[in-house]
Amino acid sequence: MSTTPLHDAHPLQHSASVEREAEPTHFLLVGYALWIFGFLGAHRFYYGRPITGTIWLLTLGLLFVGWFIDLFLMPSLQASVQRRSVPGPVNHTIAWLLLTFLGWLGAHRFYQRKWVTGALYAVSGGIFGLGIIYDFWTLNEQIDEINLSSY
Repeated sequence: MSTTPLHDAHPLQHSASVEREAEPTHFLLVGYALWIFGFLGAHRFYYGRPITGTIWLLTLGLLFVGWFIDLFLMPSLQASVQRRSVPGPVNHTIAWLLLTFLGWLGAHRFYQRKWVTGALYAVSGGIFGLGIIYDFWTLNEQIDEINLSSY
């Protein structure tokens, strides 16, 4: 029985990659639900594609053609983000649903235990919408950072 030493891998990275296979961070069903509003780029943001999400938002899903094509690309978008995301105590999907529907109240910020910015979002409508745009671009990375620091 031969084993390969993991001396090059950081122990936390190894345990995170083992858990990553067992614990999904983004769900295909949620992606399809967001795809319904996909001509606004919602599913692309959820799957960690902020540039194309913005393009979809500004062009109505490339005039609905890209939106329709994404119906068939959803499994590969989900698999791609699953490989990049870090599971942990803060659930990506819950945070995304809170941002999408209650972002202007800072619900996703409170969920991440960012109390001060959550309160600022609550009294300013997500800092007048600009903070919400920022969070649509960076939420996956914010959650990954929190989940990595919890190991």
